[in-house]
Amino acid sequence: MSEGPAQGPVGGVVMRILILEDDPAIAFDLQAILEGEGHEIVDSVSSLAEVYEHIDDDLDCALLDIDVVGGKSFGVAEMLMERHIPFAFVSASNPSDLPCNLQEAAFVAKPFEERALLRAVMDIAPHQFPC
Repeated sequence: MSEGPAQGPVGGVVMRILILEDDPAIAFDLQAILEGEGHEIVDSVSSLAEVYEHIDDDLDCALLDIDVVGGKSFGVAEMLMERHIPFAFVSASNPSDLPCNLQEAAFVAKPFEERALLRAVMDIAPHQFPC
């Protein structure tokens, strides 16, 4: 597991982030926004099969679309919870559609504003989750 996020050049938290998003344009936007803030994108994947290949990577957090190639990302979210890796859903789905055990998860509604996305990422930053 990660030793925690690194410090950015101006004292901001820099995180290693995994993106699960099946719309290439949205995935590109997410990556550009996050890299623009100095974060490192571990990978940007579009399917459940691909994301499971990264589940044991050194991650600080993940952004998950709900409906992706291969199904819903709820199982990925549960695995991240078990590993104490913070995540946020970034989805056009309704937050009330989440299973009971995931209803407290951070949620960024699509279409999202850059500020809302960055605020959600900072809110789930690992330094706020003692492991």
